[in-house]
Amino acid sequence: MLSRENNFGLRRSPYRGFILGIALVLLFGAEVAAGKTSGASQLLKEADRCRRSLEHSSKKKKYRHNWLGCIRKYKRVYKLHPKSDEAPWALYFSGRLYTGLYKYSGRSGDLDEAVRMYREVVDRYPEHRLADDAQYRIGEIFHKYRKDPARAYVEFLKVDIKFPGGDMRPMARKRLDELAVILGKKEEAKSARKGGGLVAVKDIRHWSTPSYTRVVVDMEGPVKYSHHLIEADPRQKKPRRLYLELKRARVTTEIDRQIAIKDGLLQRVRAGQYRKDRVRVVLDIESIESYKIFHLHDPFRIVVDVRKSEPSPDKRKGAKTAKKRAVRKGIRKSKKSDTHVSLARQLGLNVKRIVLDPGHGGRDPGCLSGGGIKEKTIVLNLAKILARKIREKLGCEVFLTRDRDTTLSLERRTAIANMKKADLFVSLHINAHRNRRISGVETYFLNMATDERAVMVAARENATSEKNISDLQAILNDLMLNTKINESSRLAHEVQKEIVRNLRRRYKKVRSLGVKQAPFYVLIGAQMPAILVETGFLSNPSERKRLLSKAYQERLAEGIVAGIDAYIKSIDQVARGG
Repeated sequence: MLSRENNFGLRRSPYRGFILGIALVLLFGAEVAAGKTSGASQLLKEADRCRRSLEHSSKKKKYRHNWLGCIRKYKRVYKLHPKSDEAPWALYFSGRLYTGLYKYSGRSGDLDEAVRMYREVVDRYPEHRLADDAQYRIGEIFHKYRKDPARAYVEFLKVDIKFPGGDMRPMARKRLDELAVILGKKEEAKSARKGGGLVAVKDIRHWSTPSYTRVVVDMEGPVKYSHHLIEADPRQKKPRRLYLELKRARVTTEIDRQIAIKDGLLQRVRAGQYRKDRVRVVLDIESIESYKIFHLHDPFRIVVDVRKSEPSPDKRKGAKTAKKRAVRKGIRKSKKSDTHVSLARQLGLNVKRIVLDPGHGGRDPGCLSGGGIKEKTIVLNLAKILARKIREKLGCEVFLTRDRDTTLSLERRTAIANMKKADLFVSLHINAHRNRRISGVETYFLNMATDERAVMVAARENATSEKNISDLQAILNDLMLNTKINESSRLAHEVQKEIVRNLRRRYKKVRSLGVKQAPFYVLIGAQMPAILVETGFLSNPSERKRLLSKAYQERLAEGIVAGIDAYIKSIDQVARGG
């Protein structure tokens, strides 16, 4: 066979053309990519020139079309090159321009557009260096232009929580401190108008076990308060005590001023008029290791959680029994040094008790629909089905916060979970929306709300206002220190995934609204991973029909059980070092 040679007398490789083709494709692709990048860069430079020219001309600033012309130039950047590094810059400066335009136009819509541009940066480019700047600017708009300190507080708090390494965090924290003072003064003024200057202590309630006690001080309205821990004084025979000092408050003759507890942690709680305008609520301590204090709104109440730390399983006398139990369950400890040991023991070796919380009840019906359908009834039925399936499939102990139609406060529900020493806490609810077409399942865990609808859902489930949701500084500070957030997040993701998967096997058009974060009162103070499941929308005709069906409730329960099971197995893998 004759060999094919080129004009230079060299033998031509049969693969030469193929290799050359690949090289040309790669070269062309690189040129296209470079062209796209240079195109975005060039467009951004043109928009920047327009903006600088506008900013340096007092005459140009007076005419709306000049502002909109520059905004259009930036719009071309993020519309034509959304994946470029220039896109977030273009969105950010569009927000800046709309804010500047508002100063001349006075149009509320211009501020709305500015907020929308900044949110685009935060949502679409959360890892970009401008994301925390954009979030800060949103807070600035609500603070400086909208004159809404409560909403501004939430937006600045998002900088603190979502961007802990961002350079805007110190400025955001400074604004948070300023706004906390403003909001506190507003609450004081409001309570002064309501009660002639002094707010009454309405009641003191408590729930106790040998290792945990929750005390709730019910107030007539909001008050500013502080707390202090005083060590024991043997000479005066005074025990160690924790006290709350309530400003501009009064004690009425209608409440018990001294309440004996004697549960091993607290001896008693007593309230007294320390000064004309100040009340002291004193907790005489017998033996506690730690405490946590926060407040809730609508109605205003102060919650004190005290607890006694228990020895770790290895130090307990019955450690061998615990190991035998773990072997029977098919769970073994890793031979390697386990950096996740406390988490693994808490969840991998000891997920044996679950508290289910059917939402609402008694005087609180929850969501309502035509034909007398009430959320409280459906979730109670669902909780009973779920309890049975958990016992059958997972072999866990299950307790319900309520097993009949009875009124139960949100803080008592969490207290029950803590008193039962639950390993997991699941609160069951049904959603509602003004738009009847909205449907879907979503699962929440305790944290700062990251979107507007999450705030609305939390406000409804908390039976409070959206404004109060944004005003809970003590709670939000507590959230950032909550060690269960990551564990609750993992549980929420597993449960959400399995509910949706299980429902889609039998039903059409099952929508997943995903996992969300929000400050739900019922989850605050839980000493275990805790989630809240919104199982569907009673306002949606199709989902309402399904939620009333026992077959659908069975499917929902199976999904939740599968999610809990998947969560336990994932923790077990961590314990084994897998």
